[in-house]
Amino acid sequence: MYSGALAVIRSHRAAFVHDVLWVPVSLLLAYWVRFNFGAIPSEFWRGYAWMLAMALPVQIAAFKYFGLYRGIWRFASMPDLVRILKAVVVGATCAVLLVFLLQRLEGVPRSVFLLYPLFLSLGLAVPRLLYRWSKDHRFDLSRGADQRALIVGAGRAGELLVRDLIKGSDYSPVGFVDDDKIKQGREIQGVRVLGATSELKNVIRNFSIDVVLLAIPSASHTVIQRIVQSCREADVSCRTLPSLAELAGGAVEVSKLREVRIGDILGREAVALDDAGLSSLLSGKCVLVTGAGGSIGSELCRQVLRYDPEKLLLLDHGEFNLYRIDQELCLRADNAAIATLLGDVRDAVRMRGIFAEYHPHIVLHAAAYKHVPLVEHNPVEGIKTNVLGTKLMADLAVEFGVETFVFVSTDKAVNPTNLMGATKRAAEIYCQNLNSRVETHFITTRFGNVLGSAGSVVPLFREQISAGGPVTVTHPDITRYFMTIPEACQLILQAGSMGNGGEIFVLEMGEPVKIVHLAEQMIRLSGLEAGKDIDINFIGLRPGEKLHEELFYGSETLAGTAHPKIMLAAARNTDWAMLQDMLVGLEQACTSRNADQLRNRLKSLVPEFAEYKEPEPALNPEQTTLH
Repeated sequence: MYSGALAVIRSHRAAFVHDVLWVPVSLLLAYWVRFNFGAIPSEFWRGYAWMLAMALPVQIAAFKYFGLYRGIWRFASMPDLVRILKAVVVGATCAVLLVFLLQRLEGVPRSVFLLYPLFLSLGLAVPRLLYRWSKDHRFDLSRGADQRALIVGAGRAGELLVRDLIKGSDYSPVGFVDDDKIKQGREIQGVRVLGATSELKNVIRNFSIDVVLLAIPSASHTVIQRIVQSCREADVSCRTLPSLAELAGGAVEVSKLREVRIGDILGREAVALDDAGLSSLLSGKCVLVTGAGGSIGSELCRQVLRYDPEKLLLLDHGEFNLYRIDQELCLRADNAAIATLLGDVRDAVRMRGIFAEYHPHIVLHAAAYKHVPLVEHNPVEGIKTNVLGTKLMADLAVEFGVETFVFVSTDKAVNPTNLMGATKRAAEIYCQNLNSRVETHFITTRFGNVLGSAGSVVPLFREQISAGGPVTVTHPDITRYFMTIPEACQLILQAGSMGNGGEIFVLEMGEPVKIVHLAEQMIRLSGLEAGKDIDINFIGLRPGEKLHEELFYGSETLAGTAHPKIMLAAARNTDWAMLQDMLVGLEQACTSRNADQLRNRLKSLVPEFAEYKEPEPALNPEQTTLH
């Protein structure tokens, strides 16, 4: 730190000496030009001396007053030039006035009044700009070791990226490709637009490109998929700037570049949010997020924080995950705006204490056990958290006057064939039937898998690929709906702002994705080939696993909403007294830990769990491995 500060002081001193020396030089040049580059007559040297004696102290004062040494030559820019012009004009004017008052400008030609500030401005500005140019376009021997980079996208992001590359990085920008015909053949920061994206492979080959950099944050997943495929065929690596949602107003710079992820290829168009509605829901409110350390819960916390809540309560029973999101959010907000709460949603005493202390206005209930095989083998814990824990939180929300309670459900709650889905359906039924009896607005959001969530298939495939394979897929025909974590959370909040209570909002998930295709894409993104470098093994469906998930029941009337990506499903009414009796019986079965009784009581609460069976096509023995 000391050596860095010393270097800065030295650089400022050098700049100061440079600027002061230009005062006599500029004045001498002005006289020399005035006399047509010939000898200066002796009678004018006295005027030169008077001008220099007045100009030196005045210019030094002007240089410091207008802040010429606040800037750094390495990053000289238009504000620095403006400061130079102000200092020169003010200094020269004061010097001329002083000479006029003291000796009536004898020996000072009138043309010097214009030539002196002109030469001084050039003398101060040009070396600064040349220094920056030399640093930005440094052609040293080490430059040959940089990777030759081709930038896709000659828009604003591409321009900002190439500026940062030129300043200094491991990439040497060779050119752009862009589909805008007006830009093709032109130069941006001295780097030419070499063609369209359709010519990508030819440009890579003709210009010996080592890496392709995607600078199109608004690009659709189909465009990214096409570019990545071209890079793979040309055998070059591909890196990308984050999407607009990920950048969130951050700077476009080399450090933001990352590998292309599966979410970039399978992702969808950016979600248009009703910021006014979300602000009305969250701004100035106390918001409680349960499961705040999980994938969905932590992203909900990030997004809620953008709308300036009065207080954000982070609740989770997992210490490490809660610690991580707490550390992250405390860097973005005042510590007083965040409360980090360890606790289990099944712990009635702890939960009541939290509601009594903070009196939240909004509850976003994301806490749940969600992994199908684990809940299948641990039914008591799954029911206690997903059903009874949700019931406890909902009852406390009513008791303490919560305005809105948003319950995060899953597509596995539709015609459930596993305990996890059945528990989430039971929680849906309770929340929707409770809504009609109280003032709190209970809103359910239902959606499919999220890319990259903890314990999901994407991290599993990534680990298997890193280990050299094989990648395990349960069935060659199995499909799932996918969306990104940020998109899911944006739509959860949007549904919360739209609902009046009692609704089940179904998030539009697009087309289902074949899991085997997902595995193949991830293998390609790793620079490998499925069946050649990495095998894909089919291991059969797990207990309770469906071949194809659904987003709503056939009997549910599905209607559109004001948001194109949110649909509305009709809730099912259940006799309240009977529902209460079923839940009491379910709690008693949990206490006795009788698994068979638990299943029977859950089936009586969720009839679809007992009735629905999807035929599972048998695996062809020849299909057990994709070679």
